[in-house]
Amino acid sequence: MTTQTRQLLIDWAEKYNDPVYFQTDPISFPREFVRRGASLQDVEIAAVFAAHFAWGRRAMIVRDCERLFDHMEWKPFEYVMAGSYRDDAASIHRTVKWSDVAAICRRLKDFYGGAPSLECLDAAQMRQLVYGQKADPKAPNKKINMMRRWMVRNDGIVDLGLWKNSSPAELVIPLDVHVHTQACALGLTDRKQKDIVTALQITDAFRELFPQDPAKGDFALFGYGVTHA
Repeated sequence: MTTQTRQLLIDWAEKYNDPVYFQTDPISFPREFVRRGASLQDVEIAAVFAAHFAWGRRAMIVRDCERLFDHMEWKPFEYVMAGSYRDDAASIHRTVKWSDVAAICRRLKDFYGGAPSLECLDAAQMRQLVYGQKADPKAPNKKINMMRRWMVRNDGIVDLGLWKNSSPAELVIPLDVHVHTQACALGLTDRKQKDIVTALQITDAFRELFPQDPAKGDFALFGYGVTHA
């Protein structure tokens, strides 16, 4: 990584770690529950679904998150624990069906019956126990790592910092197609596979810039996307 690239990434991370750029971002939903003084469980469930819906155009993501939380009457923990869910094949967001939402709610109800917070789950456990996906040691788990960034990073700016027993130093960059393209362009990885090894390689590159907070690099990649749109 050249000195110029290093400085650009640092500058972008500082500039774009700012709520003004995330008012129509999926994180705005768990942030809204924090603003309302909702329970940790409400925020966690909001984050689970906002991260799950975080693919496609921002306007569509926001619209469909609003539809979901309106249906839950903005009381997601109460909705989950009540156990009566809309469960049909209609789409709520792209290929995500109401039946998929119901399945996640059932798994969350089972989980919260025995534990107070999702923080105790690692990415692999969350993949299976919350999202109901098969184990895959190669998966980058983008939406889970994004949710973990929201809940763990604690600089008090964009992310929420509600999971106090987790360290920002252990977070992994959320890897999707856009992040991979940007990271390749910046020389942060030369791997073509969009897997956990690549996500860790990009994270390690940012660890050189932000040793205790490598996921701050996610804002730098956002900045690259804005400046090279």
